[in-house]
Formats: sequence, structure tokens, C-alpha cells
Amino acid sequence: MRRSSRGLSVDPRFGRLGTMQRQFNQIDVFASKPYEGNPVAVVLDGSGLTTNQMQSFARWTNLSETTFILPPSDPRADYRLRIFTSFAELPFAGHPTLGSCHAWLAAGGTSREDGAAVQECGAGLITVRRMVDGLAFAAPPLMRRGPVDEELVQHIASVLCIDRAAVLDAAWADNGPGWVAVMLESADTVLALQPGFVDLALGVVGPYPKGSPEAERLTCPVAAGNRPYPRPLCREPGDRVRPQGTCPDHMRSRRDDLGRRPHAHLHQWRG
Repeated sequence: MRRSSRGLSVDPRFGRLGTMQRQFNQIDVFASKPYEGNPVAVVLDGSGLTTNQMQSFARWTNLSETTFILPPSDPRADYRLRIFTSFAELPFAGHPTLGSCHAWLAAGGTSREDGAAVQECGAGLITVRRMVDGLAFAAPPLMRRGPVDEELVQHIASVLCIDRAAVLDAAWADNGPGWVAVMLESADTVLALQPGFVDLALGVVGPYPKGSPEAERLTCPVAAGNRPYPRPLCREPGDRVRPQGTCPDHMRSRRDDLGRRPHAHLHQWRG
């Protein structure tokens, strides 16, 4: 984790962040080794900032997401979170949720419930629980789900530079950013992808072969590739596009063009 505390100038069209010193942390999420996860910038106190100022700062960080922690407006929440890419605000995103909760707790945040914090965001209230191996959240309901039309599937195959027949399945898995989940034949096929310009939020998954070290170590291993956008896919493709016979408890990993290989555990909680 890299931590910084300073006053920052932003785009002059939107003014300055102000004279207040605003601490922000850069958190490495889903990492088993330093610098191999998904980074997120977390501004620990976003009070008093306008939406334009937040967007300008997110553009400056040049990360996939930047977040701002605020006092909650819902009495059931412990804090409120706003999540920005370099060009737009998102109602929800997975690794910013985990990274922001980690930063909030490390800065002394205390939750109402022992062992869990409640985040308020554009998708509603998200419970983040402290597990043995780290933080975990219950994913919010999908905003859009169901099959993808054939024209879009053909476009997806085109941007991935693969034959249409290589796409075994495709479905909407949108919890805010607009994800489309795609299933290919194998993890090796996913990791070998050399896509062209990707003009949509696209996640690609493929199973490891039975008997491989990954399959023995993981309940249902899946490699997810969504290059050139370095974003994690922690839930959607596994929920919407599953190979037959897979178990709902699994980890998936993917390697991007920057050499990062984040890992995410997925558990289906039965109540």
C-alpha cells in the first residue's frame, strides 16, 4: 500500500481540491504478491468536494477506479462511497469496495456491527465482512442480466480477434459498469487472447482442465481475461456463464498486459 497526504491541484476548469490536506491511500487489491493486484486510489475524506472535483482527481490518478469516502446518509451504513473511473462515476465496483473498506478500517473506522461494515453507494447498501483470508462482500443484484444478442456476440468475437465459434456462451452481468461475461473453452485460451480495441466492459472466462494443479487447488478455477482494461471480474462471469458441473465456491485469476495476476475467492452463501 502506498500512502500520500498532500494538497493537490486539479484541472483549472474545476478549481482546486481546496486548502485542506486530504489523505489518500493507494491499495493493491486481490494481490498475493506486491504490485500484482488491482490498484485503487482511496481519498479518506471526500467531504466538501464537488462531483467535478472528484472526477478531475480520478482522471489525474489514471487508475481504473478512484474512490471517495464520505459520511453516510443512510443511518444503517457506516460510510458512503463514491466510485469514479477516469471518465465516469459508477454505482458499484468490486475491488474499489474492498480496497476502500480496507483503507477506512486501517484509518481507524469503526463499524456498528462486529466483524462487518456497511457501505452505502449508488447500488444501495453493501455489507463487507471480515473473513479469515480477508474482506468479502455480498454482491448487489445485477442491473442487467440474460443472454446477449447474436450481433453483439459477433462483435465481441471480432474485438477479441477470435472466431465466433470459440465463444461458448455470453450473457449480460451488469452490476453498474455494464459488464458482458463470455465463456471460452479453456483458461489457456483466455490467457492467450490478444484482443484489439475493446469498446465495451468485457470479461472473458475459461475453466482450467481437470487434473491440473489449479483444478486440484481450487474448487472451480477460472481464468478471466479482460484486457486491455485491467479490471477484476470477481463475480459476474461465474454467476452468469458457468461450465456444466462447476461448484459455486471458487477462485479465479487472470493475468493482464502489465504482468498483474490478481486472485479473488468466490463463495455462495446459503441462508
